[in-house]
Amino acid sequence: MLCLLGNFRLLVDGELVPVRAGGKSEALLSLLALQSSRRIAREQLLQAVWPEREPALARTSLRVLLYQLTRLIGPALQGAAPVLQLGGYYWLNTEAGIGIDVADFDCLIDTGDQRRHAGDMAGAIGCYERAAQLYRNDLYLASDVQLVIERERLRARYLTLLAILAEHCYQAGAYDDALTYLWRLFARDPYREDAHRLVMRCYLRRGERAAALHQYQLCVELMRTHFDAVPEAATTALFNQIRNDPDQV
Repeated sequence: MLCLLGNFRLLVDGELVPVRAGGKSEALLSLLALQSSRRIAREQLLQAVWPEREPALARTSLRVLLYQLTRLIGPALQGAAPVLQLGGYYWLNTEAGIGIDVADFDCLIDTGDQRRHAGDMAGAIGCYERAAQLYRNDLYLASDVQLVIERERLRARYLTLLAILAEHCYQAGAYDDALTYLWRLFARDPYREDAHRLVMRCYLRRGERAAALHQYQLCVELMRTHFDAVPEAATTALFNQIRNDPDQV
């Protein structure tokens, strides 16, 4: 398993395999993992991993590194090569069993969305919970614009995932669990007003009206300090309801 969410990790049979941080193995495997849906030309690999070397020396280094990776990972793949090549193109041998946490994360959310739209909420939540467990931290790679965009895409999916799980817990009356997901969401984006509103509702359902009102004041301060803006009308309306007629919320 190649793990790119958070720090780079290579797991073989569930055990962590030491890989030098910032080294060539990490660079090669990360690039192949992030492009796992397509094959990568040798010239692109050489330029990304050995930009300072002459092409002939870089090709030799690639062959040596692929040999080392096969010795390292091959036994866990029943002797198969972890990286396949054909006609000057390279790709990870996912069919032999190499997993990628980024790909699994996306697949679980896609499957969860399909089940939710089909009315299978229990199945959807199961997929969402597994996806949330995979997301240890933001994509650690951010060496160029495309990787920054990919990092932000994954981050946005994770935040939406947490919001869905929090709303599901709220509807089920599991307010503590809902708040746990919301705190995880706020750790990466404290400005989402839909999340602030749900926190207010959770507090109210737990009988903590003062905490719900305080959450609104926190939202006001965040919006004023960081954006010189006021909360959305829906947030203020909820605050007024909680203050004036909490039984109707």
